[in-house]
Amino acid sequence: MENILELLKSDTFLIIYAVLGLVLFIGFLIILIKLSNLNKRYNKFMQKLGNGKNIEEDLETYMYRVDKVEKQNAEILDFCQNIEEDVSGCIQKVGIVRYSAFKDTGSDLSFSLALLDENNSGVVLNGIYSREMSNIYAKPVENGKSNYTISEEEKQAIEKAIQSKNIYNVKNNPKDN
Repeated sequence: MENILELLKSDTFLIIYAVLGLVLFIGFLIILIKLSNLNKRYNKFMQKLGNGKNIEEDLETYMYRVDKVEKQNAEILDFCQNIEEDVSGCIQKVGIVRYSAFKDTGSDLSFSLALLDENNSGVVLNGIYSREMSNIYAKPVENGKSNYTISEEEKQAIEKAIQSKNIYNVKNNPKDN
């Protein structure tokens, strides 16, 4: 232990300490110069060929645009979901039956037309044609049924609409199949 204390008090230790400090300082300068050179090479690398823009700035701009597109996509998906909910209440199923209401009239000029939404609710129209006049009657339909007395042709029109497999449904477009 005494030897170590004597070494610390001697001039040799101070010289070794000074040399070590000088070596560390020179090492620090070398690292600083290399870092500066590396920084210059990095900046040159980041410059685009031709128009001189910085790639890093372009990447930041690109990431901003990607974030903006993601937000727009979320808004579009939300909008589409709202439309889908709105469409469920729109006419999606149509059924029509043509018939001759009276024996004395030719052709099937009378008709029953069912216009239903996704839940088989809507209206059934019955147009009765005779030589003297034409009348159209409308009856509400809830879940495929009406609280009013309906004719056989109206029942057939409602059934045709229900069985139409949503031909007019936006979510199930036959062109997609």
